[in-house]
Amino acid sequence: MNIINKLTIRHLKENKKRTLVTVFGVIISVAMIMAVATLAVSFLDLMKRQVMAQNGEWHVLYENVNEDQLDAIENDDDTKEVIISRDRGYALFESQNEYKPYLFVKEYNKKGFDHFPIELSDGRLPQAENEVVISEHIETNGGVDYEIGEQLTLDVGQRFLAKGSQEQTFGQSDALQTEEDEVTETIQNQETETYTIVGEIERPTWEPTWAPGYTVISYLDEGTISANATVNASVILNNVNHSIFDDAKEFAAEHNIDSVSFHNELLRYYGVTDDSGLRTMLFSLSGIIIALIVIGSVALIYNAFGISVSERARHLGMLSSVGATKKQKRNSVLFEGLVVGTISIPIGIVAGLVGIGVTFTFINSLIEGALGIEQGLHLTVTPISVLIACSVSLITILISSYLPARKASRISAIDAIRQTQDVKLSGKKVKTSKLVRKLFGIEAEIGLKNLKRNKKRYQVTVFSLVISIVLFLSVTYFTDNLKKLIEITQSGINYDISVSTSQGSEENNKLMKSFAKLPNVKDSAIIKQVYLSTWIDEKRIADSLQDTAKENPDMLKNDKFNYKVKVVGLDQNSLEDYAEKIGVNAEELQDSENPSAIVINKINYRDPTKNKFVETKSIDAEVGQKLELIYAGDQSGKRTVEIGALTGELPMGVDTGGLGNLTIIVSGNEMEKVIPDNFTGQPRTNLYLTSSDPMATQKQMEELNTTNMHIYNVYQSRQQEEQMTLLISVFTYGFIALITAISVANIFNTISTSVALRTREFAMLKSIGMTPKGFNKMINYESIFYGVKALLYGIPISIAVMYLIYRSLMNTFSYGFTLPWLDILFVIIAIFIIVGVTMLYSSAKVKKQNIIDALKQENI
Repeated sequence: MNIINKLTIRHLKENKKRTLVTVFGVIISVAMIMAVATLAVSFLDLMKRQVMAQNGEWHVLYENVNEDQLDAIENDDDTKEVIISRDRGYALFESQNEYKPYLFVKEYNKKGFDHFPIELSDGRLPQAENEVVISEHIETNGGVDYEIGEQLTLDVGQRFLAKGSQEQTFGQSDALQTEEDEVTETIQNQETETYTIVGEIERPTWEPTWAPGYTVISYLDEGTISANATVNASVILNNVNHSIFDDAKEFAAEHNIDSVSFHNELLRYYGVTDDSGLRTMLFSLSGIIIALIVIGSVALIYNAFGISVSERARHLGMLSSVGATKKQKRNSVLFEGLVVGTISIPIGIVAGLVGIGVTFTFINSLIEGALGIEQGLHLTVTPISVLIACSVSLITILISSYLPARKASRISAIDAIRQTQDVKLSGKKVKTSKLVRKLFGIEAEIGLKNLKRNKKRYQVTVFSLVISIVLFLSVTYFTDNLKKLIEITQSGINYDISVSTSQGSEENNKLMKSFAKLPNVKDSAIIKQVYLSTWIDEKRIADSLQDTAKENPDMLKNDKFNYKVKVVGLDQNSLEDYAEKIGVNAEELQDSENPSAIVINKINYRDPTKNKFVETKSIDAEVGQKLELIYAGDQSGKRTVEIGALTGELPMGVDTGGLGNLTIIVSGNEMEKVIPDNFTGQPRTNLYLTSSDPMATQKQMEELNTTNMHIYNVYQSRQQEEQMTLLISVFTYGFIALITAISVANIFNTISTSVALRTREFAMLKSIGMTPKGFNKMINYESIFYGVKALLYGIPISIAVMYLIYRSLMNTFSYGFTLPWLDILFVIIAIFIIVGVTMLYSSAKVKKQNIIDALKQENI
């Protein structure tokens, strides 16, 4: 080790306080990078396990493959494991649930039991083709109690419409086909099979609540598959990458496999998608977030090294005076960075892992309890994530130390010893406006001159504040938009159970009201629906429709476009609650001769031509505008309704439809005034409700149901959406908390060190008569100057970054760019509070020092 490096280590040891501050700053930065990397990897791991727990572990599905095709799949180099399954079919049995009259037999090979979510509750899994396990739901919902060991003889076949094409079959995702309370499907191509029940399983997560068959799972022996038989092959691949889609399709074409599909929900968490817009969005978003983290880390470490070099100025000057070259001085600072990095990176890695591990302990209790998510966050550490964290941290340290090192190499010996390199005085540079003194007093003027004299330290502090503002606003904007994306993409299911009927009889109405009063029901809405149409002026139709109309003028008639209108009539209680929620007087909607309506003027839909999710206005309307409603294109029986309010909020059970559709909300009691005279049918009546125990509520409703009502329990799909929303919220708000903590630490470290370095300056001001009150005023005004300058730079830069995030999202989505004004207001207030508190805390320590001792002091 050369003499310069030895002196550098000695200097670090002698200035322990400054060394510890620098090391601590680097540790925080490394810990942040490691925590973010681990958080991202662990979150993706959780989502993969959650999807696997619900829909099984597989990547590619080849349907209806024969024996030769199956051999080709198993022998393919990309194949890791093959899960073989077959939908054997349906068999009638004596069920007490008239909407679930079948047993659905599905077969898996041994690997299927390992990779699909089949939860055994009693007995064992099948080991032969004549053995089955049955769902507990058969007893709890179907009312039939089978015993383990019992023989089960079934006539298994396929579901067809009683009158229709033999090619049209139905599966578990298709509800029982009925018409006017009559079942319109039959079981055909039946074969008699005898099974022995060897166990019971929990109701499978992949079985929809409206499925007409209770799940029965049998064993599929690969060796007994006949040459003419076909099976489904679910493939787990050795490597999952972006070529999976092209490779699988080429493989299917090469071996004449008709149908190939992908586990898109699982592949998405591998970062793999065949949607080019989504892929571009993911890569660009990742790049922006990584850039923000790296910039924040560089800022934090750069400040630590920059301040350290300022304090070492005299030391470097003395080295220069005894013959040290520019290269040696530069290498001295770089060597300091290497020493600090060697100490800080391992500690930062461990600190990041420990911190995120403790965080997971608290988060898991939330997501497993409150959110109902079975899979908890596991501390997932991969060699790549550690390598990335170390590499990014090392590069960050090198960048952060190189700039101060270059600066240090240029300091002359005299300037360094006299410590004049940071203070370059000239009348022009320290000149302040007379308005400052008039408005704020001499203390403000002195404070502003101090900042101008110590321009480098002032710039470092402002830079730290700007970085903190940009980090916080960018991440909060990203978080808010993630929630918005879920809102746009989700199916709009905001209820647990729906009940529909085509007959609005008095008996049905009474029965629906009794359903709404069941013990576990939390909220309910009885809705009447009628589908009509209206003509809207071209200038008031949605922007996308205007563009389409210019290309296809035939869409318009007399410069008007024909909108499909869904008229929704709410029951009185639901209408009052909904009106209160959107700030409308419910009585005003019912008082006029021509009833008023609430128009839903915002729609979310997927544009198949652009392959984007779009949020847009359904209609450019105004309150007080009249709509003429017609039925079947007949103007003679038209009715007029006035727009009483415009909103984007949807009541329970109501969706908006796609482009060219309009949804209006009226009182159910006033629907007769809205429906045209030539309307011959009846409004369709539906009940929507939420329940604290949807499964129990469904069972109670089925016991009470004596008419042709159809009951659909969508609790599972809604629960998955809510879990996803809440889980992403936990993840992103945790990220915001981390970024905020790092930002505050960065600001505190920079300002407190800057104030500490000005000890002699403050002592000089006190020595010439500045009072404690005047000193406090000066500090307060400096805080204001810091905050204002930081906001003048930080907010425009943040808006630019937010727009970049927005443009990235527009690869897959389409909606307007809006600024998060509340977040911006919060940042403005928070910056002044943080800067003010930090300045007061730091200056309080300076006040306690003796003026004479402070004037003598060369360094802290």
